[in-house]
Amino acid sequence: MRDLVWLIRHTLKRTFSNKRNILLYFGTPLIGIIISLLVYGGSTAKDLHVGMVNHDPHYITNDTIRFIKSIEHISVTNVKESEIDDKITSGKLDCVVIFHSGFSQSVQEGRPSHIQIVSIRGTEITGFIKSYLYHYIDNIAALGQIAKGDEHTFLEMYKRYQQAPFNMSVHSLQDTSKHKYMTYQTIGYLLMIMLLSAGNLAEIIIKEKENRTYFRLLSTPINAKQYVLSNVIVNMIVMTGQIIITLIMMDTVFHIKTNIPFWQMTTILMLFALVAIGVALMTVAFASSSASSGAMQNLLTVPTCMLAGCFWPVDIMPAFAQKMADFLPQRWALDTLLKLQQGHHFGSLYLNILILFAFALAFFLIAVYKFGRNHSVGNFL
Repeated sequence: MRDLVWLIRHTLKRTFSNKRNILLYFGTPLIGIIISLLVYGGSTAKDLHVGMVNHDPHYITNDTIRFIKSIEHISVTNVKESEIDDKITSGKLDCVVIFHSGFSQSVQEGRPSHIQIVSIRGTEITGFIKSYLYHYIDNIAALGQIAKGDEHTFLEMYKRYQQAPFNMSVHSLQDTSKHKYMTYQTIGYLLMIMLLSAGNLAEIIIKEKENRTYFRLLSTPINAKQYVLSNVIVNMIVMTGQIIITLIMMDTVFHIKTNIPFWQMTTILMLFALVAIGVALMTVAFASSSASSGAMQNLLTVPTCMLAGCFWPVDIMPAFAQKMADFLPQRWALDTLLKLQQGHHFGSLYLNILILFAFALAFFLIAVYKFGRNHSVGNFL
């Protein structure tokens, strides 16, 4: 036990004797938070500028325009039809709603028509307007269908509709989607940093074999199993620090609400830390030098993180890429965290947890097997 503690202290001292490594291991994960804040932190609701052209001065048309003006984040301006092209192309208006003559009559008859929406920004704008406007018009048209052409009956129902005896109370809810996206971006970047950190720390094994330190250590009562175990423990210490610092900074400094209990997120990330260590040891076992080990780490880490959706939602990727992502541990770690954000109970995600554990176990077994059969520079296990 004393030898194991000495090895851990030796590796930690060797690693952090260079002060830049402290910033590298514990400061780099915070870059993910800054990136997510730059991408999602400044997104705020903007007013939509809508122009109105009224060629049908009727109470139904006037009430419809009044309804549009009552919608939040919509600014309405009356314009002339000759001004439409200039104001839309210059960006002064996002779209223009034109009520042609006969609009009110068509709505009263139950067959809405004679309305046009002009925009050069596509369905992003027109879809928002239509979702409110067409729903309102359809309700009025339904009254016209019931009235069956009887103007007096329609007018009575229309008045009752406009002066409904019930009240509607509106409560604003906080938009948590921004925090969800920021959490996803930050944790995705953290997973990549953990894989790279585990690779750098495991690479110490090869470097100490190259400078003969490893063989001098084995000439003491220290054996190969203790040496590798100490490297695993050092890896866990460093990545535990990365996880805790990142989560605390997200919550207390940057005020990013993950909507996941701290212990649940820590458990998932600690389990992924075992996966990262397994990948690092497997890479070291197959590498013939520290240079080849670093190259293999970069070749494995960055492409798999991109494919697993660490930098963007996996849903936007092609179907074949999504199927490939299911074979990557990063994908299962992110999927578990997303489901926890959606309200799934931690115990119901046992399959995801077992899959992550299986990844870690498989990588460790491959590393142990390769270490045991490596006779070129001496066995590890």
